[in-house]
Amino acid sequence: MSSNSFQHDVLIVGSGAAGLSAALRLPSHLRIALLSKGDLNQGSTYWAQGGMAAVLDSEDTVESHVADTLVAGAGLCDEEAVRFTVSNSRSCVEWLVDQGVDFDHLPDAAKEFHLAMEGGHSHRRIIHAADRTGRAISEVLTERVLAADNIEVFPHRVAVDLVQHEGRCEGAYIFDRRSDRVELFQARAVVLATGGASKAYLYTSNPDGASGDGIAIAWRAGCRVANLEFNQFHPTCLYHPKAKSFLITEAIRGEGGKLLLPDGSRFMDRFDSRGELAPRDIVARAIDHEMKRLGIDCVYLDISHKSRDFLEEHFPTISARCLELGIDIGREPIPVVPAAHYTCGGVVVDTAGRSDVEGLYVIGEASSTGLHGANRMASNSLLECIVYAESAAADIAATIDRAPQPHPAAAWDESQVTDSDEDVVISHNWDELRRFMWDYVGIVRTNKRLARAEHRIALLQAEINEYYSNYKVSNDLLELRNLAMVAELMIRCAQARKESRGLHFTLDYPDLLPEAADTVLVP
Repeated sequence: MSSNSFQHDVLIVGSGAAGLSAALRLPSHLRIALLSKGDLNQGSTYWAQGGMAAVLDSEDTVESHVADTLVAGAGLCDEEAVRFTVSNSRSCVEWLVDQGVDFDHLPDAAKEFHLAMEGGHSHRRIIHAADRTGRAISEVLTERVLAADNIEVFPHRVAVDLVQHEGRCEGAYIFDRRSDRVELFQARAVVLATGGASKAYLYTSNPDGASGDGIAIAWRAGCRVANLEFNQFHPTCLYHPKAKSFLITEAIRGEGGKLLLPDGSRFMDRFDSRGELAPRDIVARAIDHEMKRLGIDCVYLDISHKSRDFLEEHFPTISARCLELGIDIGREPIPVVPAAHYTCGGVVVDTAGRSDVEGLYVIGEASSTGLHGANRMASNSLLECIVYAESAAADIAATIDRAPQPHPAAAWDESQVTDSDEDVVISHNWDELRRFMWDYVGIVRTNKRLARAEHRIALLQAEINEYYSNYKVSNDLLELRNLAMVAELMIRCAQARKESRGLHFTLDYPDLLPEAADTVLVP
């Protein structure tokens, strides 16, 4: 076994809530490799502010949470998947508490959680740790993983492609960003927990790694994808030249924050009777409409009517970050723009996270479970990560003894390629891709815009494939190749949907079709 070849029972690609939870949920006798793109705690989970939806309040019910999710999903949710996820919400919260996650409690009740309200929910059911929920979960699970004897962590690794034998997934080729070498990881089960693809857009709330790697890799391996036209744009990302992808949580609107135009007037009531608490797609479209109508760069979110103590207690991270940039949220409104935030579609999986390829599981944002439908309801995504990590781990534990040992696979061959002296091509293509996706496949679409995007992506992919064939791989090249692949799938899904539903809004087909149907692409 050469130094750049590894054997484990289970290979997990991704170290967010889904990947970390899956590693911890697997039996301790299994040898697990957990791969992280950067250091641990750099993915989307770490930056999740709002919280996790769960049925915890005595007044709340599973039925109510299911009903709210189905409404938000605009007729496209898989009711079985929704019920499965929501029914497991309480046990998943209990598991996180057992791991050591310290959620906020009511001041007078040691045992009662403080539950927040967010758009689309009919009850307070968002369990949180101030406005740093993702960070609280990420740090505790990371600590647990690092302490586990059976889990080996490999940071600074990017997946290239899967290794298959007679249709079964038996591992992956992995690029080590520090040594610039491609390694072979083999395992009897592979879990992709690689997150979404919001980096396909010019403005995004996501960290740099959200380049759709798992979706592209699974598609190339033969997995179906679904509903990739549904990209959720978070309505309120901080608009400031120095504030790269800093999110202003929806909880601010939940606590009475108002959206304003530059002249100080409110506008949300003109678009929806729920005003600022309308679902995210409606709020994002309203802001996009006003920005285009008035030719303005941003709108404003005002929570300055709340006391300083309230803001410091509930939104310490936002208060501090805004103050660093010269914005005092207790005295003035916050400049905000919509930003690509969440990929609702992904690789088609069942309730155990199983994909179309035997031995390959996909969980978290890279998957399409049927939970989100045409629009993800706030704070259901962290819940989905934890629930499906558990169900995938349980399925692996039950079946791995019957799984064959991986067959010998060839080492990565780069004898025919050279080092590139044209990295400017990568950065130029990256910028071009993100700009035309924002302009043509953004919050509001038309047939003409999508046709332009289709034309651009075809040219771009031809260039990328030629480059990939001739030069040694790099982190930037791998991300660009995956992002271009997922962008093509997003465009194809958007062109296939001849209606406006949920997050997919097109001026050519403004109405709903009578029947809701998934957009499924087959490799």
